[in-house]
Amino acid sequence: MNGSGVRVGILGASGQVGREFLKVLSKRDQLPLSELTLLASARSAGSVMEFRGKRLTVQEVTEKSFAGLDIVLASAGGAVSKQWGPIAAQQGCVFIDNSSAFRMEKDVPLIVPEVNGHALKNHKNLIANPNCSTAQLVVVLKILHELAGLKRVIVSTYQSVSGAGKEGVDELANQTKALVVDQSYPPKKFQKQIAFNLIPHIDSFADDGYTKEELKVINETRKILELPDLLVTCTAVRVPVMIGHSEVVTVDLERTVSPAQVRESLANSPIVEVWDQPENNIYPTPLDCAGEDPVYVGRIRRDTSSPNGMNLWVVADNLRIGAALNAVRIAEYMVKHNLVGQKV
Repeated sequence: MNGSGVRVGILGASGQVGREFLKVLSKRDQLPLSELTLLASARSAGSVMEFRGKRLTVQEVTEKSFAGLDIVLASAGGAVSKQWGPIAAQQGCVFIDNSSAFRMEKDVPLIVPEVNGHALKNHKNLIANPNCSTAQLVVVLKILHELAGLKRVIVSTYQSVSGAGKEGVDELANQTKALVVDQSYPPKKFQKQIAFNLIPHIDSFADDGYTKEELKVINETRKILELPDLLVTCTAVRVPVMIGHSEVVTVDLERTVSPAQVRESLANSPIVEVWDQPENNIYPTPLDCAGEDPVYVGRIRRDTSSPNGMNLWVVADNLRIGAALNAVRIAEYMVKHNLVGQKV
């Protein structure tokens, strides 16, 4: 870093999460920006984007792009990250990656700062941002583990189409319009019709019957919480919602706690909002969380099938806590703790 602030690059600036990076950075002042560089493929180079009233031109990424940068926020897909991440790291630039390229590599920290920021201490300039469903989940699980100890986690995710990128959003919008007027719109991005439907299939299937999306949630949760033997199972479902992932979370705990104790512990987190007055129809929905920063939790109640069980409903904007916002928070944490500028 130079004396006047942090030099930040956004790789994949013209994409959906790249645009969200710009929105998040424009509203936050915890990261003292001295320079912002927009990077993308040759196809997007030359396009112009606005940031804090200024017009910035997107540049084609090359090996020389990282030499003058302190931090890169990357969301351009796994193949692009594998190509450029190590090059940026070797040049002393912290590469915070939103893809799955490095998440399960042993020497790459997988970070939600409020949960395991300490794991950044010995980083090697490559940092992984978790899966969007995992990010909101572990915020809640960390609090429950500190309160009463986690034994088992069962999670079902209800994931919005924005998790599949702009193509997913466009397909839901166009397919819904077509079906309303009795026109056909065959699925292209998704395996089946997404409008007025649910699809229990995100990413490809593994040999054991789980999808890769479900395995990401399972394995990333264990890594972030530093609980390699935690019993976790997941079912991931795509739903006809534009923005916002929802999760039904059932936990078995080591110790008995009341729903009131869970509410209090969650409410004490600076990034969690508890909306849990079902008698007054107060509980979070994806529409409530779109464009917002917190992880929202409601429907907190005992699991009557288990002596130390608890059920919760967890909702968050997947483009923010699950992608752009979490990556920016990682950058903020690293600057605050003087973890930028390390040679590897």
